[in-house]
Amino acid sequence: MGDKSHAHTGAAGRAATADRPSSIRNVVLVGHSGSGKTTLVEALAQTAGAVNRAGRVEDGGTVSDYDEIEHRQQRSVQLSVVPVEWGGYKINLLDTPGYADFVGELRAGLRAADAALFVVSAAQEADAVVGTTRAVWEECAAVGMPRAIVVTHLDTARTSFDGMTRVCGEIFGGDDPDAVLPLYLPVLGAEGPDGHAPLTGLTGLLSQRIFDYSSGERKATPPADDQQTPLQDARSRLIEGIIAESEDETLMDRYLGGEDIDIKTLIDDLERAVARGTFHPVLTAAPATDGARQGIGTIELLDLITGGFPTPLERPLPAVTTPQGALRPAPACDPEGPLVAEVVKTASDPYVGRVSLVRVFSGTLRPDETVHVLGHGLTDPGHEPRPFHDAEVRVGALSAPFGKQQRALTSCIAGDLACVAKLGSAETGDTLSAPDDPLLMEPWTMPDPLLPLAIEAHSKADEDKLSQGLARLVAEDPTMRLEQNQDTHQVVLWCLGEAHQDVALDRLRTRYGVQVDSVPHRVPLRETFAGPSTGRGRHVKQSGGHGQYAICEIDVEPLPPGSGIEFVDKVVGGAVPRQFIPSVEKGVRAQAARGVAAGHPLVDVRITLRDGKAHSVDSSDAAFQAAGALALREAAADTRIQLLEPVSEVQVLIPDNYVGPVMSDLSGRRGRVVGTEQSGPGRTLVRAEVPELEIGRYAIDLRSLSHGTGRFDRSYARHEPMPPQLADHIREERENTSNGT
Repeated sequence: MGDKSHAHTGAAGRAATADRPSSIRNVVLVGHSGSGKTTLVEALAQTAGAVNRAGRVEDGGTVSDYDEIEHRQQRSVQLSVVPVEWGGYKINLLDTPGYADFVGELRAGLRAADAALFVVSAAQEADAVVGTTRAVWEECAAVGMPRAIVVTHLDTARTSFDGMTRVCGEIFGGDDPDAVLPLYLPVLGAEGPDGHAPLTGLTGLLSQRIFDYSSGERKATPPADDQQTPLQDARSRLIEGIIAESEDETLMDRYLGGEDIDIKTLIDDLERAVARGTFHPVLTAAPATDGARQGIGTIELLDLITGGFPTPLERPLPAVTTPQGALRPAPACDPEGPLVAEVVKTASDPYVGRVSLVRVFSGTLRPDETVHVLGHGLTDPGHEPRPFHDAEVRVGALSAPFGKQQRALTSCIAGDLACVAKLGSAETGDTLSAPDDPLLMEPWTMPDPLLPLAIEAHSKADEDKLSQGLARLVAEDPTMRLEQNQDTHQVVLWCLGEAHQDVALDRLRTRYGVQVDSVPHRVPLRETFAGPSTGRGRHVKQSGGHGQYAICEIDVEPLPPGSGIEFVDKVVGGAVPRQFIPSVEKGVRAQAARGVAAGHPLVDVRITLRDGKAHSVDSSDAAFQAAGALALREAAADTRIQLLEPVSEVQVLIPDNYVGPVMSDLSGRRGRVVGTEQSGPGRTLVRAEVPELEIGRYAIDLRSLSHGTGRFDRSYARHEPMPPQLADHIREERENTSNGT
């Protein structure tokens, strides 16, 4: 972080490797969509010598792990890992999508990393920074993950490094904005007629040197006279911020007393504060211009990563238990220790099949050895867990991920990442351990997908492949949930947003060869009797041989919500023979399941069989089933049938300034706000009960309403009577569908 000399330490054409955990740095890049994370990764890889020019791997591939839909949409939709070497260290750069729909990939990156770079664009509004990154920042803060901030796009017209640094201090600094301070100031060239001023270099605040990149190479020079004042002002604030985090309590008194603190002492204290997660330096970076080998600020950033970010040895491991749930001491990050590793991402390769990205926390993973796979992947809250995995699997080939390239590895030590081919049925979140001592790591949480996508196979050929394609799709993406609704008979993919839906449909088509059509999602409604009624079912037919003869009379009365269907036998005198009473009940229940008005299941009624007639020869089980169904339909025709809709308990967590608009919006959805409460500084939790018909697209609408800062969860509460005018509309739609209009 001072004025260092750098040898070329590239890894072009071969896998970057490490022989001990202390020489590994795992860094996840977090930021809003369009902030420039992928461009920054490419610039860092180029500076480190892993690529020969921006975005190109020496052996012909590309750094960014884009698939077809990413090319088309111009956005990253999955986690990409790029390992580089710098100064004798291996750095695993984990590039995550910035779009909220792909937060599952972000969570995987956070699990695999030991530190985070928050990338913010000077060209974006402050709301964009808040909306996407604040929650992740707080999540990192909760576990003490070290963080630094990189400001990009300073070469865009009307941008301000000072303004964005101030915004970051307010958003991320919390009560201590002096914990978020720049290490370098940008040097801008002459402003053109369009307001564009190119970034030409950096001013090092600690080294008091200008690092000029305008010639295509980094050159260090003393600052000019007109640069001294802003340098000294920013330098003084930075030194005070570093000293405030120092473990040497005498340092501040010495500094305020006029002592010139040695730069090595400042750098050592800075690196310790960054590694502890108590100080968050702000840097800036830009990709290399034509003909330049190094991007602006990339050397400084690589120095910060290797010098200030912690090693895997310093990361506390998640809780570890036996398969029976007994807590075990967390193993040390030791290549010679017992094997404990975790699948942090699952992907499909058209040639290799399923490929697992694995983070090794303890021990060493080697090809062709047998490991124990334990867990049930990741499960979104409130839903059934996925199938439990408990098997011994032979590890396939190990490789170092590099965008779409895979470079062979002979082993993967504790603290490192590797791709593993053919891990059986292992899914994201599963634990790999030694067969003689199986262990299970505490899983991380995933958001609950709340946007439904109902699909149907496009053709008979697609129908045959649909089940397998969906199973592979869901195994690859733990933020996607598959539901086969027994009430509506729909296949539903629950996603995080519209972009997530688009990716799901595209992958089904391009990867798994399944063409599907999206159809309107149906909410499972119910029917019930609004009042008591009676019905007579007469099923009498004579057509040669044995005839069919059954007559039954029933009374139907409504019951309280949640009562289901209650069948009562009050037949006297043997009017309906005892052996046929279960047949009547079976017919009644079958008709109730089919519905009596709009095709939705009938609930919350008591059906009493009070009389009937039978024939000694022609009565049968089938005849009385038919008579029971006819009786229920006749009873329904003589009274009003009420439609019931499901109501969800909804909890919306939003910044305080959005409480009014959110509550107004919920009321417009026929919702009832039942309470609000503070949930941390500046945030409010709104509790409401809202009909499910009104919140099918709430995942999208809330994101728009709150500028990406709000999130919600929902759970089924009960079914309630639907407003008559809405119920009539649904009945009309059903009648029109039945008539083919």
